[in-house]
Amino acid sequence: MADIPTDAPEHCPGTTSEQAGKSSACQGCPNQTICASGATKAPDPAIEEIKLKMATVKHKILVLSGKGGVGKSTFSAHLAHALSSGDSKEVALLDIDICGPSIPRIVGLEGEQVRQHTSQHSYVEDNLAVMSIGFLLGSPDDAVIWRGPKKNGMIKQFLRDVDWGELDYLVVDTPPGTSDEHLSVVQYLSGAGIDGAVIITTPQEVSLQDVRKEIRFCQKVKLPVIGVVENMSGFVCPKCKNTSQIFPPTTGGAQRMCEELGLTLLGKVPLDPRIGRSCDEGKSFLNEVPDSPAAAAYQTIVQSKTTLSRVQSSEHCI
Repeated sequence: MADIPTDAPEHCPGTTSEQAGKSSACQGCPNQTICASGATKAPDPAIEEIKLKMATVKHKILVLSGKGGVGKSTFSAHLAHALSSGDSKEVALLDIDICGPSIPRIVGLEGEQVRQHTSQHSYVEDNLAVMSIGFLLGSPDDAVIWRGPKKNGMIKQFLRDVDWGELDYLVVDTPPGTSDEHLSVVQYLSGAGIDGAVIITTPQEVSLQDVRKEIRFCQKVKLPVIGVVENMSGFVCPKCKNTSQIFPPTTGGAQRMCEELGLTLLGKVPLDPRIGRSCDEGKSFLNEVPDSPAAAAYQTIVQSKTTLSRVQSSEHCI
């Protein structure tokens, strides 16, 4: 693992954590009683610093999923590609999946390096910037074995210390679940404002169960949900054009879930083996196979998302 500097403590959960003064790491600390009382839970000054840094970023979008393996990083990368193409929008893609940074490989930047303690990031194209902990590792096979506080410190550095410049969109790819990374990015961007979250699922109920937990997370932290994308939604045969349900929506899929919860279904992206191949090769599927049903689905989703992102958060907050 690379020795990546961070200002987060090694074991302390932090004074703003719900575990402050209560975790096993707090035993014997002279401040344990004060932390447990809540007296030290003052706002993190980084929130205001990040607010100032993000003042030049118009739209901030999180991509979430409750379960791994649903194509969230693939969607994040292609969402960034789609937003940055055609109309000269300035876009950045931030990978905060600290333990599983796959974005560098997906966008064709594996092996790129950025200097620590600088504002430098990497570019896929002139108007598409990317930042990931993967750029700070000595090898793509290096494991990042960190506790929550160090992850939080790294996310803080990404948001506060990287010179993002003037952006139309910042797309944030997150790991699966509702844990440290999610709480950190929502907290640190709370002052800057987040347009909302795009939630990725697949049609089967085992995925939808975890997605409902993700939606509940958004409700608890008051994070607006822009909409839901059903990924791997059928397979369209490139020859006969018939659709086969590889993962049958046994309980109605994302469409029924959205109807029940009052959310927007942004679109359904069909399975296409060429998407996986383009990710392995670090290429944009939208450029490689622009006339495919999956590429058309991406464009429809982007158009819906672009419209919704202009709506004030209070109007689409769940």
